[in-house]
Amino acid sequence: MIKRVSVNITERINWLWRLLMTGFCFALFGLGGLLLSLIWFNLLLVFLRNESKRCYLARHSISFSFRLFLFLTRKLGVLDYHFNELDKIRADKGCLIVANHPTLLDYVILASTLPDVDCIVKSALLRNPFVSGVIRSARYLINSDAETLLPVCRERLTSGHNILIFPEGTRTTPGQPISLQRGAANIAVRCECDLRIIHITCSQTMLDKKSKWYQIPPKKPIYTITIGEQLTNENFAVDIENGHAIAARQLNRQLTQLLTPSN
Repeated sequence: MIKRVSVNITERINWLWRLLMTGFCFALFGLGGLLLSLIWFNLLLVFLRNESKRCYLARHSISFSFRLFLFLTRKLGVLDYHFNELDKIRADKGCLIVANHPTLLDYVILASTLPDVDCIVKSALLRNPFVSGVIRSARYLINSDAETLLPVCRERLTSGHNILIFPEGTRTTPGQPISLQRGAANIAVRCECDLRIIHITCSQTMLDKKSKWYQIPPKKPIYTITIGEQLTNENFAVDIENGHAIAARQLNRQLTQLLTPSN
């Protein structure tokens, strides 16, 4: 009986510690985003005229900041994470990277280890003062205008850049099957690029679509990021009789199956 009470007290103390440290880490994350936007990126704009070099440095600064944030969350016991088969993605060039989106930290974890990746983001994020400067300085792609998005994606993919997209468009609704928008499939079909699949899982319910930051799980969450298979363009090449629309629809169904977590 005494042992059980002691265990419960220890678990409660651990939970309170993780709650406090989660609040601290996210406050630091927001402050860091503001400092990058207000100071560092403006300094780059003033002293570095070459746009490509400025974008490169901005993205690597963002990636370093995310690694520092994740290092802190790991050391403070807020969460842990690990990658499986990360080497497979290192050689990808001109590839569309598609990932499921269970939690708020998915992009942060991926960008921390893939500093040069392009990213397609929602236009609503440009109104967020904590990340708007990051998006503009990194020259991320905005999904608000499909007519201009597709040619820019084609240009960057042809240049050998990889583009990260979360085809769900938002975080997965807990307990519901994933539902993909057709943007990723359309880009892959019309730009004739390869696809790289990434699976993200979290051992505990944390920072999903229905959770607030302060809703801390009973145990420390562990993220697992698995670099999956690559689909070459030949796998979904457009049949002349069917055309792009049908090819994109078929590919979207395939992606839904590939991105659905296995039980």
